[in-house]
Amino acid sequence: MKRDETNLTRVEFQVMNIIWDLGGSVCAWDILERCPEPKPAYTTVATYLKVLYEKGYLTYRKEKGQGKTHRYAPLVTKAEYTRRTMQSVKRDFFSGSLKSMFSYFVREENLSEKEIAELIELIERPEKGEDENKS
Repeated sequence: MKRDETNLTRVEFQVMNIIWDLGGSVCAWDILERCPEPKPAYTTVATYLKVLYEKGYLTYRKEKGQGKTHRYAPLVTKAEYTRRTMQSVKRDFFSGSLKSMFSYFVREENLSEKEIAELIELIERPEKGEDENKS
């Protein structure tokens, strides 16, 4: 990360989700088009893109023949960001204990028997769920 290794704000995460979903080089108009109503101003989206670039989440290039249009691409995958964020949650809230973190979510989420069975299956055969977070 360039500026710092801070987590994304809620709105920055929304912008990154749009970029990750589009899966390539995007401009502010591409993002604005996919924002929910009420849509932010173009300059607001451009500011978020600049901040994400400064934080090291994006890179950009200017398009020839497109005036001042910048095309942005992610430098961090959603899977990488998720992994880093969950490691931070584990460290900061559960003293680094995966067992404590897992226990917390099992208790707090009121899981159904089917969901518990699925979790047990993932624990017994972790390779089955590997591809689910590779966005």
